[in-house]
Amino acid sequence: MKRLWLFASLLLVAAMLLAACQPAAPAATEEPAAPAATDVPAAPAATDVPAAPAATDVPAPEEFIFGMLMVGPYNDHGYSQAHYEGGLYVEENLPGAKMIYIDKVNSADRPGTTPAQLAEDLLSKGAKLIIFNSDDMKDAAVEFAQAHPDVPTIHASGDSSWKDGVNYVEMPLFGNSFGRMEYGKMIAGCAAALTTKTGKVGYLGPLINDETRRLASSAYLGAKYCYENYAGMSAADLSFKVTWIGFWFNIPGFTSDPTQVADDFLNSGYDVVISGIDTTEGLVQAGKAKAAGKDAWAVPYDYVAACEESKEVCLGVPYFNWGPVYLKQAQAVKDGAFASYFEWLAPDWTDINNVDTSPVGFQKGAALSAEAATSLDAFIAELAGGLNLWTGPLNLQDGTAYLADGEVATDVQVWYLPQLLEGMEGQSVSAQ
Repeated sequence: MKRLWLFASLLLVAAMLLAACQPAAPAATEEPAAPAATDVPAAPAATDVPAAPAATDVPAPEEFIFGMLMVGPYNDHGYSQAHYEGGLYVEENLPGAKMIYIDKVNSADRPGTTPAQLAEDLLSKGAKLIIFNSDDMKDAAVEFAQAHPDVPTIHASGDSSWKDGVNYVEMPLFGNSFGRMEYGKMIAGCAAALTTKTGKVGYLGPLINDETRRLASSAYLGAKYCYENYAGMSAADLSFKVTWIGFWFNIPGFTSDPTQVADDFLNSGYDVVISGIDTTEGLVQAGKAKAAGKDAWAVPYDYVAACEESKEVCLGVPYFNWGPVYLKQAQAVKDGAFASYFEWLAPDWTDINNVDTSPVGFQKGAALSAEAATSLDAFIAELAGGLNLWTGPLNLQDGTAYLADGEVATDVQVWYLPQLLEGMEGQSVSAQ
């Protein structure tokens, strides 16, 4: 019995020792915990994403101010408006360009001031290029340029930078730009000759100088050529009369009234009035004459949309396109490449009405007949092909020989035409 108890006791001790030797199971708190939500890296906030550059971050083009002086109102439907719209073309095509201007720059509208003084005002407002738009401003343009030799200056018309001209003045940053409107006037004269029923064409002229003599004479040459070669008439039967008013447009008390001059033509058998002045009185009066039952037509001048004032009598308009001219020179100033120059620019004969390339054009009018339009196109093609009506034999108005048979006039001879041509009626020089 004692042995049995001892054996049981040994078994109990062995069991206890075996239990003590077994490893304990890990407690629940010892298991690795899943990362808390705050331990997960957060996605970048929207404000951390690089922003696209704002429109205001794009550098604005550098401002380029240019100033223009216009002899007449900027909206005259003629010469000054053609320049004004040329300035708008520069603004549209040259980044940063801004035009400032003064119009009605003439002694009647701005007594006691000169164009040179007004140019100083434009300069004070930041203009980096100054444009004088009229032949009437020739002396003032030179005066200003000589006072400011570092300021690029353009005189539209004029010959001060023409080394072959008689008025050349050496100036480092002075340019003359003008279109060869002689071609435009030849086309105008041709349209008149193809239309007239009486064979009498009146020319409403401004003041008398080199420019206006050669332009009136060009209109006569075009009329004479087309009257003979397209209308089949004799040039001896063509009457071409020039009446001058005394300035580029009407100044009451100073000039002859262009309205009255146009009426005088239309009341004395002249059924076509070609205008050489800056404004549209010739066209307006022809419209009134037609409304009164007369055969009447007109050819205005300078501005591409001039016919709009009286479409029913408008044969077309020879006009200046200053935009490409001024854009080229403004770009040169901006690039630091502007230098003294003289340019007398012919039409772009591939398309004389190309707004981006042709400095001189001719816009046909609604009153030009289909037959006359066809002949006019043929005449324009002849000019484009090299026809030069400034070819002899030609005499001056007083009978003096001007060009011998077959002689072609030089640019100097055309520019400085001393008289109207033989066959034309009207004053050649101003009365003393």
